Amino acid sequence: MMKKSDWWRGAVIYQIYPRSFMDSNNDGVGDLRGILQRLPYLQSLNVDALWISPFFKSPMADFGYDVSDYCAVDPLFGDLADFDALIKAAHKAKLKIIIDQVLSHTSDQHAWFIESRSSRNNAKADWYVWADPQPDGTPPNNWLSVFGGSAWQWDARRCQYYLHNFLSSQPDLNFHSKAVQKALLAELEFWLLRGVDGFRFDACIFHFHDALLRNNPPALVADTTSVAASNPYGMQQHLYDKSQPENLAFLKKIRKRLNRYRATSIGEIGDDDSPKRIAEYTEGGDKFHQAYSFDLLTETFSAAHIRQRVQIMESQFAALANPGWTCWSLGNHDVPRVATRWGKGRGGAPFSKLMIALQGSLRGSVCLYQGDELGLPEAEIPFELLQDPYGKTFWPEFKGRDGCRTPMPWHINAPFAGFSGTTPWLPISPEQQALSVDVQDKPRDSILNFTRRFFAWRRKNRLLVLGDITFLAAPEPILLFERSSNGEKMLIAFNLSENEHRIKLPKQWQNIATMDGHGLMGGAIVKQYIVLQAWGGYFGKIE
Repeated sequence: MMKKSDWWRGAVIYQIYPRSFMDSNNDGVGDLRGILQRLPYLQSLNVDALWISPFFKSPMADFGYDVSDYCAVDPLFGDLADFDALIKAAHKAKLKIIIDQVLSHTSDQHAWFIESRSSRNNAKADWYVWADPQPDGTPPNNWLSVFGGSAWQWDARRCQYYLHNFLSSQPDLNFHSKAVQKALLAELEFWLLRGVDGFRFDACIFHFHDALLRNNPPALVADTTSVAASNPYGMQQHLYDKSQPENLAFLKKIRKRLNRYRATSIGEIGDDDSPKRIAEYTEGGDKFHQAYSFDLLTETFSAAHIRQRVQIMESQFAALANPGWTCWSLGNHDVPRVATRWGKGRGGAPFSKLMIALQGSLRGSVCLYQGDELGLPEAEIPFELLQDPYGKTFWPEFKGRDGCRTPMPWHINAPFAGFSGTTPWLPISPEQQALSVDVQDKPRDSILNFTRRFFAWRRKNRLLVLGDITFLAAPEPILLFERSSNGEKMLIAFNLSENEHRIKLPKQWQNIATMDGHGLMGGAIVKQYIVLQAWGGYFGKIE
């Protein structure tokens, strides 16, 4: 039986992007009080935890992922009293709270960086990654920024370059400094003492850099999983600018601190070989509890792709004596909406329901991005309204992340979809407003009510939460697999297409009994065949 402290294993974690969830004070930006107002809605989803993206004090160059004070709430989102009220109410509603931690870098307006850049001999001179130029004045090596250009920015005060893996206003901390590690662990403890149930660690593979500053070699095959094909970042093997072996010891320090408070952790892994890194970062029960990758956040959509990515992850775990755990995401604040990215606008409600069921049926935890329970499509944001600096750099081939970050539509007939009383920071498209919460709240066959029903049903079926997974042979576009534990087995079939398909029932499943209660339509057993309608699914067990 699973221990109470292992609640995170197989949990459904709902990601809230606070700028876009609910605006309580009509300034056009969502806030902590807005989340508090919507707790009954969140509770109705039958999720286990809320992951809240950054709300810390920040100049908002990267919308909160550039932290200027780890222990303060940015006034845009409220204050510490608002956070305390939210966590108290969430716990009363039996919802865990997980908050983002952006430890790899800070804002250039953080007090630590202001002091560090002031001279080469101040108390924090080595708290960031500083390096002399090459003899010709060029950067120390060939490392690239994820957001475009060199990963090095010249600083006239110190006459040195500093490292930034993202924006130039997001300087990287030097984790080789024990003082930096100690300071960051103290920042975690600040929130642990306030009662958070865990952290999602942003860009955690960037904590350490190669101390020798060696050049990265060219990629054998360009990486188009974690960055767009138009981004030269994917043209390097990132052997030296991230995923350094020294990070493992620091993750163990994090885990020890979390264990004192029985708190959990989720790592974000966007690596050249993410499954290998997830296995490494979660192995042994002394580092991260679980981690997720971008492997199912791609443009590629097929049964073969999903099967391959899950099997590779499982094979990495199988090779370990004490394997960790993974978390599957089909959408988040960094990638286009799954209804558009994979659905291409073809599937409507049946497609979105199938994606909820698919995500909740794989072995691992679930990270569900706000609005995916409504089937929201990607919004088209014109360049003149674009906010994302990443998108501005690579426009128009890559349009940035604003299209998935638009405000939640709450009311179809209210101004700004009930999100705010004034023009929001990003526009809400008519297609999104048509899928508002109030439209979907009552109809039993809505995507929203399917999500509620499916996650409630999943909780009662521990095979889906904790069972092993085994894929069975099936032609494209059918995804066919078993979930099993202690002699119990469940057969699951999904049709990832808009056409009807049928497959022969596997011999070992001749005495199958169709399961109900999950709400997914479009699957049936007909004369020893599994018949799947467009975007249909089937769940069965042996009697």
